[in-house]
Amino acid sequence: MISTKLNLQEKLSLTCSRAGTCCHGNQVLLNPWELYCLAREKKISPKEFRNLYCDFAGIRLKFDGKEDLRGKKSCSQYIENFGCSLHLGRPLACRLFPLGRQIQSEKVNYIFQGTTFPCLDGCPEVVELPQLTVEEYLKGQETENFETAQDAYLEIMQNIADIAFELLLDTELANSGEKETLKLWRKMGTETPDELAERIGTEWLDLLMIPEIISEFENPQNFTEKHYNLIQEKAQEKFGDLQSMTELQEASVLMMAIALLLAKAIGADPQNLADHWVETAKSFGAKE
Repeated sequence: MISTKLNLQEKLSLTCSRAGTCCHGNQVLLNPWELYCLAREKKISPKEFRNLYCDFAGIRLKFDGKEDLRGKKSCSQYIENFGCSLHLGRPLACRLFPLGRQIQSEKVNYIFQGTTFPCLDGCPEVVELPQLTVEEYLKGQETENFETAQDAYLEIMQNIADIAFELLLDTELANSGEKETLKLWRKMGTETPDELAERIGTEWLDLLMIPEIISEFENPQNFTEKHYNLIQEKAQEKFGDLQSMTELQEASVLMMAIALLLAKAIGADPQNLADHWVETAKSFGAKE
């Protein structure tokens, strides 16, 4: 666990981004609200931003720009000798850098993994900045709304998985003794985002990553609530009258694939989640 004092200040991320240490060779994952923030700052639609500047089905920023002296490619939004072109809309991962955020037993911890401060090579001037507490740093980085969105999508991920459980356990599917559903749940925990996206298909993928929500954008809590309502409505529309075991199995697998792709987007471990959800379903009588 990192100490309560960091050699950082409010403008650290801007200082570092100009040198590019944090904008080269990293992985920046996006939840749907963050994708909207970036698109708004870019002044294009979320769909355009996803298609132009994201990979892994829209859950990760592309790092396909010019290489730095270490041979690491820059973020697609990085401008040499300037920094991040979308700094005001940057996602939580960028605002926290170089910290990580971990939730254990409903308690949030901010951690730094490593022995060497990563900014020192590219941004040696950070050693001259005043010390701040983690709380002060987070306030300066304006992380509150982004943390709210991240936590909301963690809950939405579980709620989507619950729909998969309902399609398996609250129907005759589990009682039928079929074993393929849980095998697929477990397998999907090891699949790449692109493989999951292929399973999910365009209609559901668009609903997950670029929902048509404009009026609630300013409030991440309202945005995420509206987003989950849209997912629920679509699930009810698509799955409300399913009858055959094949249809129920396909629907359960689909919803679990969506939950696992969202898990990847928020930095959770999909393999551990899939294994946990499989064992939970088995404890309620499902077969593998």
